[in-house]
Amino acid sequence: MTHEELTLNIEKALDEIRPFLNSDGGDISLVSIEDEKHVKVRLQGACTSCSLSISTMKAGVETTIKKYAPQIETVVNIA
Repeated sequence: MTHEELTLNIEKALDEIRPFLNSDGGDISLVSIEDEKHVKVRLQGACTSCSLSISTMKAGVETTIKKYAPQIETVVNIA
């Protein structure tokens, strides 16, 4: 998979997650993909101060990204 295809797949994953985040006043954006294995995202809006953001990252964001791009090993939120 090329870097471009990987980016498109991750964006598809974020598009799947986005409506749930939007409904709570939040959003998410892709910051970077490093070594084709590590993804950095930025939670935005209400998600930045939400006490559930860590579980959202693991249960929602990371799981969905790995569904679209199984080679991804880590997904981290950067402030």
